[in-house]
Amino acid sequence: MDEVYLKRQLALNRDRVAALARGISEELTCWKPNEESWSILEVICHLADEEEFDFPVRLQMILEKSEKAWPEIDPEGWVTERNYIEEDLFETLNRYMDLRNVALVWLDSLENPDWDIVYEAPFGEITAGDMFVSWVTHDLLHLRQLVELQRFYLVEQAKPYRLDYAGDW
Repeated sequence: MDEVYLKRQLALNRDRVAALARGISEELTCWKPNEESWSILEVICHLADEEEFDFPVRLQMILEKSEKAWPEIDPEGWVTERNYIEEDLFETLNRYMDLRNVALVWLDSLENPDWDIVYEAPFGEITAGDMFVSWVTHDLLHLRQLVELQRFYLVEQAKPYRLDYAGDW
């Protein structure tokens, strides 16, 4: 595992998330392609809460060989429970970025972490390395989601014109 690469990705992903969220209209901030989808604001709120309550917290518990149970999280439920859609995008984005910066400083402070340490999670064993690479992957999944939300919004705004000449992946 290339630890330096993964830490760099966490820093780059922080900036990528910010670039996709900054400067968007208020309408796009809360727009959803359907009721089941999350808005850009809800994605950013989710990322901030994950940064505060999930990945760094649980990774630290694994690396410290904690015997404590992981703190309970409910990322899906938090969207409505914490009323993400009413949050301020700018403030939430800053919260996310500040939390990521703290996490990056913490990661840089680790001396020879044992990425093979195993933690017995409620779903089974997970190593510190598993958690670290999942953190980076989680970012990428939500970056893709942020891009897709902007593309879906563009499709709506471009009607009656088609975007198919642009290609597809």
